[in-house]
Amino acid sequence: MEKTSSAAFQVAKEQAWQEAGEGVKRQIMGYDGQLMVVKVDFLTGAVGTPHTHPHSQATYVASGKFKVKIGDEEAVLQEGDGYYVAPGVIHGCVCLEEGRLVDTFSPMRQDFLP
Repeated sequence: MEKTSSAAFQVAKEQAWQEAGEGVKRQIMGYDGQLMVVKVDFLTGAVGTPHTHPHSQATYVASGKFKVKIGDEEAVLQEGDGYYVAPGVIHGCVCLEEGRLVDTFSPMRQDFLP
């Protein structure tokens, strides 16, 4: 059976981390069929490989420094900044200083669930 929502509360120390590439790991937080929040930790030099998906994505830079490319646009973002990716637009990043991104997706990323 497909899981379509998280528990009401997510206690960080109790949430599993998933490897998401070399120097990259993610922790799924709250979600339902329409929304998902995911913390993504990057070591300096780690790459968020350019990719695309059918979900809307808004990301908050919680810490660190990242060079982010969305379509043909590129920016260096740091703590407190954010970005938006429309469905189907290629995007990726390089971590310039170790940090954390907080991704939100709509609808949820079913492919991220174990």
